[in-house]
Amino acid sequence: MADMRIKFAGVEFKNPVAVASGTFGYGREYENFFPLSKLGGISTKGTTGERRNGNLPPRIAETPSGMLNSVGLQNPGIDFFIKRELPNLLEKDTVIIANIAGSTADECVEICRKLENTDVNMIELNISCPNVKQGGAAFGVSCEGAAGITKKVRAATTKPLMVKLSPNVTDIASIAKAVEAEGADAVSLINTILGMKIDINTRRPILRNNVGGLSGAAVFPVAVRMVWQVANAVKIPVMGMGGITTYEDAIEMMMAGASAVQVGAALFNNPYAAVQIIDGMNEWLDKKGINNVSDIIGKVEPW
Repeated sequence: MADMRIKFAGVEFKNPVAVASGTFGYGREYENFFPLSKLGGISTKGTTGERRNGNLPPRIAETPSGMLNSVGLQNPGIDFFIKRELPNLLEKDTVIIANIAGSTADECVEICRKLENTDVNMIELNISCPNVKQGGAAFGVSCEGAAGITKKVRAATTKPLMVKLSPNVTDIASIAKAVEAEGADAVSLINTILGMKIDINTRRPILRNNVGGLSGAAVFPVAVRMVWQVANAVKIPVMGMGGITTYEDAIEMMMAGASAVQVGAALFNNPYAAVQIIDGMNEWLDKKGINNVSDIIGKVEPW
């Protein structure tokens, strides 16, 4: 059996496959299918300072090879998460990544301060949220915005900080370098790609919010390209995600430069997707005579 362990931003993972924020909740439903200890890690539902009810429905729409969502960060808030959900997660013998989001940098800072006294292994900062103090543009669409919020959050926590990057930009590598310069220990990418779907009979968008984030297999080639670009631009590790459905996808993403991966939308169709990917990677490594999963990271050979 190949050694599937990795060390990512100073954190030990038993394997490089985690589940992505927003697709796994807090893991309670998935425990009906498999022990959560099989996973390399769990990125929790995006958590804000206060409870959020999210956007009005409809907020999910199926698309060819993917899905659109405009859930709007529905979550019970950081205090509920720490009191009710985190204790259960910490019993599951896997890395717990607290995904956080806020409408202001100060909100994210306050969340980090509350997490500082917990046993969360890592913080994943979602910078795809609109910055209400700067006209509603997402923090992550400019180098200045991404760097600014990263700097403030970095100062608020000693825990490993991973910044989740938005793909809705012209130069994602520059934004990755900007957050690296302000102290990010790692980056994760990609978040969803902005999309839209229209009902031709009603002439209205399917989603009540008009637009939403596209995820699923349809975005995978874009994700691989962006992971490759970022991995070649920064020295900090990259956690790759976006359309990973099979073990071959996970291996491809790691060859592009990801040190670990997250599985998201595939779980809605197949709740066993992440554990099947772990098993498939292990078997592939054995067949290829590769003793350590880390040996495939960044091994793509461009023409």
